[in-house]
Amino acid sequence: MNKTIGFIGCGKMAQAIIGGILKAEKVSAEMIIASAKSKATRAYVNETIGIKTTSSNIQVAEAADILFLAVKPNIHQAVISEIKDSLKQEVIVVTIAAGISISDLTDAFLRPIKAVRSMPNTPSLVGEGMSALCINELVTNEDLNEVKAIFSSFGKVEVVNEHLMDSIPAISGSSPAYVYMFIEALADGGVKDGVPREQAYKMAAQAVLGAAKMVLETGKHPGELKDEVCTPGGATIEAVGELEKQGFRSAVISAMEQCTAKIKNL
Repeated sequence: MNKTIGFIGCGKMAQAIIGGILKAEKVSAEMIIASAKSKATRAYVNETIGIKTTSSNIQVAEAADILFLAVKPNIHQAVISEIKDSLKQEVIVVTIAAGISISDLTDAFLRPIKAVRSMPNTPSLVGEGMSALCINELVTNEDLNEVKAIFSSFGKVEVVNEHLMDSIPAISGSSPAYVYMFIEALADGGVKDGVPREQAYKMAAQAVLGAAKMVLETGKHPGELKDEVCTPGGATIEAVGELEKQGFRSAVISAMEQCTAKIKNL
């Protein structure tokens, strides 16, 4: 990809994206530039990742062919006001902040722009991210393929209609938190039965990782995979019955509804 990729903001998520791009050899480090207010952050990113860093958002905006706005939602407007007259004409602007719509972007720039709204998640930090993208009508197929290639470098990516974007945090953006709670609960159950804590966490986490890979790689319905573990009259179906009795599924769905409602109110 012969494009300069810029990042305004260079926190953990931006660092994960940059790391994925470099690991997949999508572009060289010389073709990536990032700005950050913190001198310590700039020094860390420059030394550990090896890209150019600056304190100037305008410098990044002027250089970028693909520009990531990797800042919190509450400062989007201020950043855009600062850089809006410094963009290349055909730049692709990508936001990774929850609650920032495509119309929010285009309204803030006061001119038509190629806009991409994205929702990555924290497992991107270990190359197992799940990202959702939506685009406006100015983004071409070639543009979209370039953006998808970037997100694919640190996990999986799906393109969705924008009206679904407020539902994405509940299923992939925030859901790692629910999964961590599940892993912790599994480990606690193991510790209760005498399994050492460190081994319990490792076993629980690997079981969750393996189960997820079974869904992704076999293409089987999760219910079918569950049935394959549940022998008649066995211990697993006994545990599944207890989870159903305790409202396991309904608790998850209710939590997701609360998450989505909060996102819509942001």
